[in-house]
Amino acid sequence: MLRRAVASSRYIVFFAIIGTFLASVALIVYETIVVAEVVIAFLRDGASISSKASKALAVGLIEAVDVFLIAIVAYIISLGLYSLFVDDTLVLPRWLEIHNLEDLKEHLLGVIIAVLAVLFLREAVARAADLDLLSLAAALAIMIAALSLFLALKVVRKK
Repeated sequence: MLRRAVASSRYIVFFAIIGTFLASVALIVYETIVVAEVVIAFLRDGASISSKASKALAVGLIEAVDVFLIAIVAYIISLGLYSLFVDDTLVLPRWLEIHNLEDLKEHLLGVIIAVLAVLFLREAVARAADLDLLSLAAALAIMIAALSLFLALKVVRKK
């Protein structure tokens, strides 16, 4: 009886699967509405295309990409947990197949690197003339280099 209870306890992960899936869907729907509002505001207010209006549009769209990438992270976590704990026969694209926690971490690190790059791009566009941007760039470069090295070492170890 205890064995059956412990074996069934893996389904507690359903809460995390449902939570991350709903978070992903909510972020995608919300940010789609935000993008529509930004574009409509630009078309309405930016009839005389100014540098300020186009910069606001660029920053808004870059921020949207950032949120969409975070939504993708939640979605990948949801799929990965489902595949690992509930049904490993889930049909996924080859690049998204997850067979263990290491696979899930690799997928997440790739998206995290993209999120960090978008974060820097957003800040670069928002404050192009600010010299403080260099310290942010250095910090993000170190973080991306460390994560890339981690991923590269994982690939070498697999071979």
